[in-house]
Amino acid sequence: MNLILLDDRDFISADRVRLQDDRCRHILRVLGAKPGDSLVCGKKNAKMGTGLIVSIDRQSIEMTVHLEHDPPAPLPVTLVLALPRPKMLKRILQSLASLGVKEIFLINSRRVERSFWGSGVLSDSDIQRHLELGLCQARDTLVPRVHLKRFFSPFVKEELPELSRNKKKILAHPQAQSFCPVSLNSDAVLVIGPEGGFIDLEVQTLVDQGFKPMTMGTRILRVETAVTALVSRLFS
Repeated sequence: MNLILLDDRDFISADRVRLQDDRCRHILRVLGAKPGDSLVCGKKNAKMGTGLIVSIDRQSIEMTVHLEHDPPAPLPVTLVLALPRPKMLKRILQSLASLGVKEIFLINSRRVERSFWGSGVLSDSDIQRHLELGLCQARDTLVPRVHLKRFFSPFVKEELPELSRNKKKILAHPQAQSFCPVSLNSDAVLVIGPEGGFIDLEVQTLVDQGFKPMTMGTRILRVETAVTALVSRLFS
């Protein structure tokens, strides 16, 4: 945990917080902090800075905080991702939050197993927990927004055109002839399919909406590897 992420309920005054949950235990047991120590802190969706530990007991830690710095700038990308396996999704959410992706759409596809949509990982609390773990790792405070879209065609035909207006439209596709750009660093919508890829009809539906199939080469990557590799390649 490289940053202690705070929210409104932690504040007992304008510049003082009390922690009584897993963050408290992490500070005590992992960081081994003591009164007088300073920790990197940030308020959710707000500024970041430092927290000075002023008191510790068995159940809580109190800090005075000075939050005056902006978090890292978000990446200019919207990620559209076919819903992966629940265990993989946990890691992907953490990685995306660490990388600075702030808009994530999880969509259906013919090769997405129906049972994935019933996973507890898709609960608001679980999604937030994994996003916040990624933020703490990267020292960021801006929580990504995750949208669940269970119907492929209505989303691609009705919502995606507006989401991708005036943006680079990239469809990750191993069999594509064009190579994915490097250091694009401009507004983009990146679409990544499920394990096994989108079926031909889904690819054509995306192409009809202006998305260009692109590849990173001949190697077939797992989804969680492809997500990190593509985002890193596009935004340096």
